[in-house]
Amino acid sequence: MTYCVALKLREGLVLCSDSRTNAGVDHIASFRKLSVFDIPGDRVIFLQCAGNLASTQSVINILRHGIQHEERHILNVSSLFEVAELIGRTIRHVISRDEGQNQGIDFGCNILVSGQIKGDEPSLFHVYPQGNFIEATEDTPYFQIGESKYGKPILDRVITWETPLAKGIQCALISMDSTLRSNLSVGMPLDTISYPANLLDNPGIRRLDENDEHFLKLRTAWSDGLKNLFNELPEFF
Repeated sequence: MTYCVALKLREGLVLCSDSRTNAGVDHIASFRKLSVFDIPGDRVIFLQCAGNLASTQSVINILRHGIQHEERHILNVSSLFEVAELIGRTIRHVISRDEGQNQGIDFGCNILVSGQIKGDEPSLFHVYPQGNFIEATEDTPYFQIGESKYGKPILDRVITWETPLAKGIQCALISMDSTLRSNLSVGMPLDTISYPANLLDNPGIRRLDENDEHFLKLRTAWSDGLKNLFNELPEFF
C-alpha cells in the first residue's frame, strides 16, 4: 500500500508521497514513488505512482526509453493533457501484457501526473489503471491515490484553490501524518515537492525521514492543537 497526494493551487503545485511498498512483521521495503522528467525552461513533469510495483516501474521505464527512442514522447508533446494520454496508453499496455501471463494477480496502478509546459498553466491529472484520466480544477484542487481515507478529512476542510503554497505543503504533510498513524502499510521516508507556478524547472525533491526536525515540529503542533481544541469543545449534554 502507499499514499500519494497532489495539490493544484493558484500559486503552483504541492506533492507528497510515502515510500513504503511492503509491510510485515519482518519485511519492510521502500521505493521512491515520485519521479521527475524535465527540460529546464521548457517543461517539468512529476509522476506519483501507487499500485502494483512491477507495473509502475515498468511504466516509468517505458517512458524513459521512449524519450530516447520514440518520435513522440512526454518531453516533446505540446501539452500536459497529451502527456496524460501517453501515460494512460502505457499503463493499458503494461497491464494488458502482464495480466495475460499471470492470472489472479492485480497488476493495476494509478498515477498522478502534474507539472507545467511552457505556455500553459500548471496542471494535475489522475490517470487510472484503465488508462483514462481526469483533471484537477479550481473546484477539485487535489487528488489522492493509495490509502487515501485517513488523510482526506484535513484536505477537505482546508484546501482550496486559493490556499497559499506554504500552507499547502503543511496540509499535505498533516494529511500524510494522519495516514502514517492509522495504517502501518504507509511509511517514511516521505518525498515532497513544492513547485511555484512558471518556474519551469525541477525545484528538487525534499526527502523527510523520521528524524526530520521540521516534520516532527509540525506533527507535534498538530497533535497538541487537536487535543487542546477537543478539550475546549462545549459540552454536548
